Amino acid sequence: MNMLKLRSQIEQFFIEDIGDQDITSDLIFSKGSIGEIKFIAKEAGIFCGKDIIHQGYKLLNEKIEVSMKTEDGEAVEKGQILASVSGEMADLLKGERVILNLIQRMSGIATLTKRAVQELNSSVTKVCDTRKTTPGLRMFEKYAVRCGGGFNHRYGLYDGVMIKDNHISFAGSITNAVNEVRNKLGHMIKIEVETESLEQVKEAVESNVDVIMFDNRTPEEIKELITVVPNHILTEASGGITLTNLASYRDTGVNYISLGFLTHSAKALDISVKVSWDKEEGM
Repeated sequence: MNMLKLRSQIEQFFIEDIGDQDITSDLIFSKGSIGEIKFIAKEAGIFCGKDIIHQGYKLLNEKIEVSMKTEDGEAVEKGQILASVSGEMADLLKGERVILNLIQRMSGIATLTKRAVQELNSSVTKVCDTRKTTPGLRMFEKYAVRCGGGFNHRYGLYDGVMIKDNHISFAGSITNAVNEVRNKLGHMIKIEVETESLEQVKEAVESNVDVIMFDNRTPEEIKELITVVPNHILTEASGGITLTNLASYRDTGVNYISLGFLTHSAKALDISVKVSWDKEEGM
């Protein structure tokens, strides 16, 4: 992840949560009250969020020390210590909820992505995400997909052309839409077209696009449609694909399967924080 952007976003999350002060922690703990907290997995999964812990606490207090016990993308077991953090007690507690929210969310996405990759179990087809992310968290969620063994689709509307059904309807045809884009687009950006029928696939092939998506097609339909796509054009399947039926797409031959549920329906991994406080040192 981009460290400058990461720090900037975490700073905004802290401003939202802390505001002017943490009234409770600031009143209970005097300056110099030193303690330690441990992040502990309450269930098995894939951990993601090392930089969140490091950068988050450094924003609050440069003197806080973080000791990671696991790395991003590693499998963790219930009861496993993920990280130990020591420093000013008030600062440790100020950052706890924001940091915990993020690493639980990211670890949940990484865990679900790993399950999807294992369920597909393909050396040909890659699992990737979509733009169905939480506003403000896209960078974090897409990083979590990578930690789970998946791949990223475009990050936003700015880094790839994706001609969908509504674009095609307004433009009149796939051919018209592709020509309009190609006449104005630089050579560094790929063009993908969403298709729903054999006729549209053939038209996309004739337009020599870079990627053809088979939208809401069954595995059997994709096996037929892909036969008319030359090898130099990448293929993608999307729509109606769940963890339950994912394995049925294993032998379709598509290069990518994009799954919105990786980010919009992931359950947060259960992680807790345990505190120890040296009262004598804090006096």
